[in-house]
Amino acid sequence: MLKQLALVDMDAAARVHRIAFDQAMPWLVGLHTPDQDRWFYRNHVFARCRLWGRFDGDVLSGIIALRDGWIEQLYVRPDAQSRGVGTKLLDVAKGAFEHLQLWTFQRNERARRFYESRGFELVEKTDGARNEEKEPDARYCWTRTDR
Repeated sequence: MLKQLALVDMDAAARVHRIAFDQAMPWLVGLHTPDQDRWFYRNHVFARCRLWGRFDGDVLSGIIALRDGWIEQLYVRPDAQSRGVGTKLLDVAKGAFEHLQLWTFQRNERARRFYESRGFELVEKTDGARNEEKEPDARYCWTRTDR
């Protein structure tokens, strides 16, 4: 089930983020503590974005955070990957905006393939100097073409 998330879902959203982030980018494991993740979600993500989640029963399996044509966060628990969860969450964003942008790390090949296979185009690469992780990143854009 897809539904818009509320602040009551903050802890679960932060956990999904951490589990998926650590699995996808093991070279960055330990970057933040669970308390820091919850603070970030409470004070930044939920304060600035609309969040949607995919639930399997009572378990939050994936999240997407949207703001002003940007996908700020998109994470799917490893045990729910390759089951359409990310695609369904991405469809929420594509239904809400004519144009979308996002950043992902260059080394996150799985994420890059995911976005590219769903119509996103690489438009910029950086050396990572502007992100907290100092990790080279890539900006992708998508534009609706069916209207």
